Amino acid sequence: MSTVHASNHPLILHKLSRLRNKNTEPKKFRELVREISALLAYEATADLAVMPREFDTPLARMTGYELKEKIGLIPILRAGLGMVEGIWELMPVAEVWHIGLYRDEHTLRPVEYYNKLPLEPTVSVCLILDPMLATGGSATATAQVLKRWGVKKIKFVGLIGAPEGIKAMQTAHPDIDIYLAAIDDHLNERAYIVPGLGDAGDRQFGTG
Repeated sequence: MSTVHASNHPLILHKLSRLRNKNTEPKKFRELVREISALLAYEATADLAVMPREFDTPLARMTGYELKEKIGLIPILRAGLGMVEGIWELMPVAEVWHIGLYRDEHTLRPVEYYNKLPLEPTVSVCLILDPMLATGGSATATAQVLKRWGVKKIKFVGLIGAPEGIKAMQTAHPDIDIYLAAIDDHLNERAYIVPGLGDAGDRQFGTG
């Protein structure tokens, strides 16, 4: 079974509380999403493989390290877009590939509408980015797309998860570890996470 990492880092706890506040305006909301995403990515990438690399410092030649694995960031459109920039600042050579999914409001199932992945995988590690792991439908569908693409190492990085979404992800993909800033109580009748923060996409883009 996959491992669920719910961060208790003081910076994440502080920033997440500001993110949840309904009075936080879209500009600040976007900044907080970027900052929290970067902190979570730092935790999620602690086990990336590195290889030795020789170079010269101003004083001597030495052996350091560089990343061995090519990393792909997979934001689930549209809310996942806000998480990319913060992580990209840490890993500027990471590739970004987009997968578009929306939740059918009647069935609550994900519907894929955009996928431009090349025929063969160009990365060895993928981070699925989606602020909210609610029902888990979009996350599990995206993971399945990536596995069909041929990626072997996948992680999910999100801001807030519900027990229902975590269970769905672990059931469908027990090999994918989950990194979250918080695990909330439950989903309401509209499949929104409670207490949550509302609609992450609407709050980022000012469309609520």
